[in-house]
Amino acid sequence: MTQLYSVEEVAALLGLHVKTVRSYVHDGKLDAVRIGRRYRIPAEALEAFTGRAVAPPRRGAAVEVSSVVQIDDVDRALADRISTLVVSSLGGAPNDDGRLRVESSYDPARSRLKLIVLGGPQSTAELLRLVGALVEDRS
Repeated sequence: MTQLYSVEEVAALLGLHVKTVRSYVHDGKLDAVRIGRRYRIPAEALEAFTGRAVAPPRRGAAVEVSSVVQIDDVDRALADRISTLVVSSLGGAPNDDGRLRVESSYDPARSRLKLIVLGGPQSTAELLRLVGALVEDRS
């Protein structure tokens, strides 16, 4: 039986964003099979696309941290500044396994910024230290 990979697994194997892999599938650059509402990429198609044999994705125990950071009394300009600095910090340093993600949401009626952080323990802790420093620095 042929090994089938999810779009997420292919993205992790190739170090690409999930949207990039989906784009390759939609553009016909990467062959895929649609099963229900999801695409599956056969190992042969992935090997043809990359030009090399593909090692199966590693499976095993993974630790992921989910954190919600709520910052009150924030105007729109400061919320944008904090969000921009946090998101720009994601691209610089390598993290636990490439899974660190941050979403931000600003509520102007409550002057509240929420950051949702998902990732490995070490990279999440580093990001939370950065957020703490940014919040302490506001004056």
